[in-house]
Amino acid sequence: MNRRQTYNHELFFREAPPAGKVACSSSWYSFLSLTLVGLILSVTTVDAAERPNVVMLLADDLGWKDIGCYDGPVKTPTLDSLAANGVRFTDFYSGAAVCSPSRATTLTGRQHLRCGVYSWIADWEQNSQLLDREVTLAEVLQSNGYETVHLGKWHLGMPTSQKPRKLTPAEHGFDYWFGMANGAHPSHKNPTNFLRNGKPVGRIEGYSCQIVVDEAISWLDEEHNPDQPFFLNVWFHEPHAPIAAPDDIVSGYGNPKDPKAIYSGTIDNTDQAIARLLAKLHEVDAPEDTLIIYSSDNGSYRADRVGHLRGTKGSNYEGGIRVPGIFHWPGHITSGLVEEEPAGLVDVLPTVCGLLEIDKPKGVFLDGSDLTSLLLGREEKFTRHQPLFWHLPASGPSVALRDGKYSLVAHRGYEFPKDKEAMAALKKQIEAILRKAGTYDDEIAGGNFDKQMFEGFKNKEADRIRGQFIKLNMFNESWIPAIKAGVHRRFELFDLAADPSQTKDISGQHPEVFERLKRQMLTINESVIADAPDWHLSDPKGDARPENRNPRSAETMKIEQATKVHRLSSTKRSTFDAFVYVNRIPVAPEADETQEDLAGRVLGRLANQEGRVQLKLPPGMNRQGYQGFRIALEGGNESHAGRCFACHHLPDLQNSKSKRPIPSLRNRRITKPQLQAVLANETHRGIKLDTTDINRLYALIQTFTDVPDSEFRNLILNTTVLDTSGDPE
Repeated sequence: MNRRQTYNHELFFREAPPAGKVACSSSWYSFLSLTLVGLILSVTTVDAAERPNVVMLLADDLGWKDIGCYDGPVKTPTLDSLAANGVRFTDFYSGAAVCSPSRATTLTGRQHLRCGVYSWIADWEQNSQLLDREVTLAEVLQSNGYETVHLGKWHLGMPTSQKPRKLTPAEHGFDYWFGMANGAHPSHKNPTNFLRNGKPVGRIEGYSCQIVVDEAISWLDEEHNPDQPFFLNVWFHEPHAPIAAPDDIVSGYGNPKDPKAIYSGTIDNTDQAIARLLAKLHEVDAPEDTLIIYSSDNGSYRADRVGHLRGTKGSNYEGGIRVPGIFHWPGHITSGLVEEEPAGLVDVLPTVCGLLEIDKPKGVFLDGSDLTSLLLGREEKFTRHQPLFWHLPASGPSVALRDGKYSLVAHRGYEFPKDKEAMAALKKQIEAILRKAGTYDDEIAGGNFDKQMFEGFKNKEADRIRGQFIKLNMFNESWIPAIKAGVHRRFELFDLAADPSQTKDISGQHPEVFERLKRQMLTINESVIADAPDWHLSDPKGDARPENRNPRSAETMKIEQATKVHRLSSTKRSTFDAFVYVNRIPVAPEADETQEDLAGRVLGRLANQEGRVQLKLPPGMNRQGYQGFRIALEGGNESHAGRCFACHHLPDLQNSKSKRPIPSLRNRRITKPQLQAVLANETHRGIKLDTTDINRLYALIQTFTDVPDSEFRNLILNTTVLDTSGDPE
């Protein structure tokens, strides 16, 4: 054991599962509209070295009925063992019915439209990406002393020559990353498009799932600090098309050229890769020191892999959103439990926070709920604060809600301006090409033609034309006004206990339930739509809102690398800058905003954060220094108004463009008598400050002194909450 032998955590066990839950049998064992204000990542008093490692394993397009422990046809002994010795959810849900939105929800615990992701992201065509303002699970864990690593598919936005301002995993809290913008190219076999921390790697021999695990093992051997816990975010490409797996594995499921057999082979190959990863994790730490979560980003595109459920990938019916859900943490969460309570990837962030006993992001509304009581087998009843909710604008149905045994879905009352005639003509052209080649049946084996249009064809000419179809069908950001103004006109209510295949609309038989759930659906949707950004208003190379922009100079990136603090918009690194960073205080004026207006905006934000008791102070900044910041912000001619930032402009605390250049307050070695003398001179004669005010300003000025790069990260990690709830001010 490198870090510790035991984890200091209260244990909860049951001798037998409660009613409605059954033990998992397996004989084989081998071994996650409110305004976003003051996004603060909190550190508890528990030593980071005592916390478990966290490993998130996410498949791509894997269905609810694919793997063994969900009665699927694929041999997955590793995953079956995780389920048998952990908690397996029968009704577990993806964050969305397609890739990018689901991944945004997984990392943030928030509905993906709030996060800026409307559909799957095409980086060359769209401004869309996971918003800079969102707080990810990686950032939460990073702020609590974790090393953070992303491996595999990303698909939440990546810079291109057309859209250079997009962010990478590094700006969303990952210290190290190895993956790509979207899928493995040209297939899972010998991919050519992996990046390591933004640099192209080139062609790699092997299969994607094994390559990703190779990188995880290499990182654990060569990069991991044994004194820190780690978060491995492992997002596999399999079984997303274009598919490939070793022939010796595929042959166990049929003809090596049969798409159905290859599909199964990719999942089997991934299970074997996970077995290798688990073996390495057991070398690094005891099994009880690692929390593992396994799921899929959405349902399968194969109709034969969603069981009796209605719909497939892309649909908000159950088949498009219900996926496997397994939590494994030996000695801590209940072992061998099959949990029937509905849950989903939206719950991962709050649940990890709950299990690790760390604070959730402050000032952030989470759509997901903490599943800790279910996983630990506690007797108190689990209560979800709002029903599970999905809104994928281009889906059919576009909105869905799950509350207990009931599912409510809604269909758009508006249309998107697609060229349907051109799309239909392209489909006919592709079908004709495949039939002439005699490969039509082979190309769509186990699925259907419409689904294969989104997954790809082996026939190169057919796939070239499919690209034209995809571009016509692709989500267009010009549709956003229609989405925001759109209404839903057809609703369906299903009893999933009696009708899991969603064949009978019972809204007429249960009008009270129908109206209650409809009100909830529309209320949640209103909140989500209010948060969703307006990407269609963006300039070609930027994003929709100035506060989401984060230009990063070479100097900034150098500082980030040295301090391991990401998304730092300034190269300044004083205690004051740490305070600004953890509280997300704006320090640069927006277009046409004066410095005085900026100061007023900051004061408004501080008042909001004070009311929520969520302000945090780094070491070296006390309550007096914070009060000095407020004095410096206050304008006008009233008492206690310093009006400092009207002249000493944020963020540099100087004004070189004035007739008489105003020096910066940064790194000024000034005594308190000197400060009193300066404030008494002609320049500051209109300022009315008493002795207490001057003491507070002096405390603030002490925070403007830079610290070494190596110490800046600790200022952020060791912040403490400032309780202003009882202040008479």
